[in-house]
Amino acid sequence: MKILIIHGPNLNLLGRREADVYGTRTLDEINKLLKQLAKELKVEIDIKQSNHEGQIVDLIQKSNPYSSLVINPAAYTHTSVAIRDAIAAVEIPTVEIHLSNIYKREEFRHKSLISPVAYGQISGFGPESYLLGLRAAVSIATNAKKGTS
Repeated sequence: MKILIIHGPNLNLLGRREADVYGTRTLDEINKLLKQLAKELKVEIDIKQSNHEGQIVDLIQKSNPYSSLVINPAAYTHTSVAIRDAIAAVEIPTVEIHLSNIYKREEFRHKSLISPVAYGQISGFGPESYLLGLRAAVSIATNAKKGTS
């Protein structure tokens, strides 16, 4: 089983930006945690990060070889119809994740364009959101193989 993980815009700055919101862990540290968990779960993961909406759309459109997708669309959560439509088009089970609880933040962050096409959303647990998201993605893909949900 192979899972695609996509980090959206500005997540490459983790550990240096708004530590009170996003914590002090860097993206490299989060990726290391993801790789350790993937090894425990006996799954393969590919991890990508992009600040560019079109590049994220391209990654999603090429997600056929993957059993599921974990995505932190970051600021594109609230603005990107293109990313939303790409997820809907490929019909790959998708878990939307966020480090912060977007519903406790500014009003404009309360609306996710992604959640209606995602299997589910995990937010507010810091780096643990990614680990919970990976576990969820593996569970969804495993159940899909078995024909259950």
